[in-house]
Amino acid sequence: MMLVMLVSAMTMSAQKFALLDMEYIMKNIPAYERANEQLNQVSKKWQAEVEALNTEASTMYKNYQNEVVFLSEEQKKDRQESIMKKEKEASDLKRKYFGPEGELYKKRESLISPIQDEIWNAVKDIAELRGYSLVLDRASDTGIIYGSPKIDISNEVLQKLGYSN
Repeated sequence: MMLVMLVSAMTMSAQKFALLDMEYIMKNIPAYERANEQLNQVSKKWQAEVEALNTEASTMYKNYQNEVVFLSEEQKKDRQESIMKKEKEASDLKRKYFGPEGELYKKRESLISPIQDEIWNAVKDIAELRGYSLVLDRASDTGIIYGSPKIDISNEVLQKLGYSN
C-alpha cells in the first residue's frame, strides 16, 4: 500500500502544469476587441428591430382597446388577428436573431471561433514544447485558489500569436 502511494506521489510530481488567463489574452488581441464591438453593434441593431415590432403590436392593442366598443364582431376579430400576427412577427424575428442557432450565434461563431482556434493552437504548441500535462484557465471558474505567476503562460501565448505585452 505504501509503495502505491509512493509511486502515485512520484507520478504526480512528474506532471507539469501551467496557468493562463483567457480574459487577459482576449483583451490583448485587437481582432477580438473589434469582433466584440461588431457583435455589440449588430446586436443593438437587431434588438431595435424587434423592439420596433413589439411597440407596433402594443400600439395596435391600445388602439384596439380604445375603439373596441365601436367595432363590429368582424372588425374585432380582424384587429385581434392583426395584433397576434404582429406579436408573432416580433417573436419570430427575435428567435431568428437571438435564438440558439440564430444569426447572432452564427455571427459570433464566424468572428470569434477563428481567434479561439488560434489561441488554442498556440497554447497546445507551448504545452507540448514545455511538457505541460495540464493548462488551466485562471479566468474561468475552475476553483483555483492559488496559481504561481511563474507558471502563467498568458504572455507567452500572446507572443506566439504575434502580440507583445
